[in-house]
Amino acid sequence: MALRIGVNALYLIPGGVGGTEIYLRNLLAALAEADSSNQYTIVTNRETTDLVPRAPNMRALPQAVRAANRPARILWEQVRLPGVARAERFDVLFNPGFTAPMRCPCPQVTVFHDLQHKRHPEHFRRLDLPFWNLLLWGSARRSTRLIAVSEATRQDLLRFYGVDSDVVPHGVEQAIFDLAARRQPEPFILCVSTLHPHKGLEALLEGFAEFRRRTSGYRLVLAGMRGFAAQAIEARIRDLALADSVEITGWIPRAALLDLYRRAGAFVYPSTFEGFGMPVAEAMAAGVPLACSDIEPLRSLAGDAALRFAPGDSRAIADALTRLAVDKALRERLAAQGCLGAREFTWRSAALRTRSVLEQAATEARFRG
Repeated sequence: MALRIGVNALYLIPGGVGGTEIYLRNLLAALAEADSSNQYTIVTNRETTDLVPRAPNMRALPQAVRAANRPARILWEQVRLPGVARAERFDVLFNPGFTAPMRCPCPQVTVFHDLQHKRHPEHFRRLDLPFWNLLLWGSARRSTRLIAVSEATRQDLLRFYGVDSDVVPHGVEQAIFDLAARRQPEPFILCVSTLHPHKGLEALLEGFAEFRRRTSGYRLVLAGMRGFAAQAIEARIRDLALADSVEITGWIPRAALLDLYRRAGAFVYPSTFEGFGMPVAEAMAAGVPLACSDIEPLRSLAGDAALRFAPGDSRAIADALTRLAVDKALRERLAAQGCLGAREFTWRSAALRTRSVLEQAATEARFRG
């Protein structure tokens, strides 16, 4: 029996929410290819006009609210979205961006990409944190089923909310896998990351400065959305006299990012906390030699396909970058292992597993009813 599945995309600000945008766009595209039976209604906001794949069983349902006005978006989600779910007779509501209505007439499945608000509350603005705590507590408690994007996030849900979840990892686009066969490495190190405090970018800059003293000719490219730490990072670049060798791209079109993966000599990911680590999986799939922080879930994600260093240790970062720069055999080994290890992370797999959770949630509700 085909389900009427609602997708809560009210949170999405194109170019403004980082990896959760990449997640939703790719997941919907994969669902359009993998699931031709269920009907998907994507509830969108005023900013989002190009999200819904062209497929007979997918349609957009725009709402008169702007996600950039966060209080208005949250109010709409809590007050108006349940009415939409009732009017559209959804069998299940899928919330891919952390938050869900506290009261909903149908079962809900909500995705938790991480629990940073619990693990590192110091990185949140003081006025924002109470709302994160309330809304995500409500999502964890009110949803029929939860999806965690890694085992590490599943363990955090158990620890902080006492609820279990299904683990559905992110995927990697086929276009990124295709890059491995046509890479043309140049002397720059790529880091794909939002400029947030927990991303470890100041330690990376210090490590890169030390690396530059040892090995000349390399640049560092920081590609990603400007975040809360952008000004501090720019100031640190000036303090370290790295203005001529560090580029901050800001949010760039996906095609431009893929070109950076194609040309990067190496990839580094110094984050101190992650829910999954999508850029690490992408670098692996593209065949880019990789160094990353020795934390979960990156440790499990990359395995032996990465040099690992202690998070925040600038000298260890410099050592890892030096090894990548001077050891061709190491680069080739890491690239080959990365391509192999990334094969399990496909958006088709993520779509099929997500569909299964949605169907289970709807079935459980019907059984209880």
